[in-house]
Amino acid sequence: MAKRGGFPGGGMPGNMANLMKQAQKMQRQMEEQAKELETKEFSATAGGGAVKVTVSGKREVLNVELQEEVVDPEDIEMLQDLIVAAVNEALRQVDEANSSVMSKLTGGLGGGMPGLF
Repeated sequence: MAKRGGFPGGGMPGNMANLMKQAQKMQRQMEEQAKELETKEFSATAGGGAVKVTVSGKREVLNVELQEEVVDPEDIEMLQDLIVAAVNEALRQVDEANSSVMSKLTGGLGGGMPGLF
């Protein structure tokens, strides 16, 4: 007669321990990749290269380069818009790199659910 409930042979504890080891390994790999990503730099330009912004993987602005011709005291708004565009593109690159790394590590686990990987 088959037992009701539970798992036959008590095999679950071994499987659970193996699953936990795999999860811990994945967690270590994710932490290592996150640290490596933080050391990388991402650059983006706007205005045909008139504005160049470099950010770190930590999402910090490291450098802003402006071509002389884009600095027009009569049109400060254009310069501001170009800086914003370049910063946003550089930050998008950081997000894309982070998503790519996490996707490779998790093999698609998490299904894009917020807070999971």
